[in-house]
Amino acid sequence: MTPSDRPESRQAASDVHPTRRNAVWLTLQFFLRLIFSVWLRYRARGIERVAASGGGLVLINHQSFLDPLLVGVPLQRPVSYLARDSLFPIPFVGWVLRNTYVMPINRDAASTGTIRQAIRRIDAGFLVGLFPEGTRCVDGEVGEFKPGFISLIRRIKLPVYPVGIAGAHEAMPRRGLLRLCPRKVHIVFGEPLCPERLKELSGKGQEEALVEFARNAVVRCQAEAEAWRQGMSTSLKQPSEPT
Repeated sequence: MTPSDRPESRQAASDVHPTRRNAVWLTLQFFLRLIFSVWLRYRARGIERVAASGGGLVLINHQSFLDPLLVGVPLQRPVSYLARDSLFPIPFVGWVLRNTYVMPINRDAASTGTIRQAIRRIDAGFLVGLFPEGTRCVDGEVGEFKPGFISLIRRIKLPVYPVGIAGAHEAMPRRGLLRLCPRKVHIVFGEPLCPERLKELSGKGQEEALVEFARNAVVRCQAEAEAWRQGMSTSLKQPSEPT
């Protein structure tokens, strides 16, 4: 059995709570808020669009290694991400991953067990975060989405939240040293995808349209975040600050 097939990656279901942040999450969140707000002039808006409880899928554009942290920092509930299983044996890193609700995945042999594990988390009331591009971008633009998330959308029948990140590719570029540069980073949480439209596009033969529908929602969030970062007018008037 591979790590991605283990039901809760050595975390029993009773050890985690879908809306209650544990001590490790809260500690990281506290320090990251300070670092990001000063070093990255970090801002987030649209947080109120994410339900305070209940499961859901979060689709995010991928600009840097910072992305999971950037999305989790302003929220009052945890997000359960997927991460390469090769990271879990690394001292301290693996401990942090196991204690911040992260689920391991073997990217070379992704199995239905990974999908089942994600569905279990969502059904248990967790937000599960995915980066459908599959890899970090270089120029900040949203790349093509891989269709792997379709099976989740078809089966969960719960909210799907698009999120757009802008500036993270400059703060921690894909090419170059792993360092944090002082660049402005903004993110936007979008309205949940229309459930009626998702249902309509979830039928067989609609895969391409469903991928494009989800990608367009993330692109809109990313464009709004980029415009906001550049000081241009955006659709939302007031930002939601981390608390």
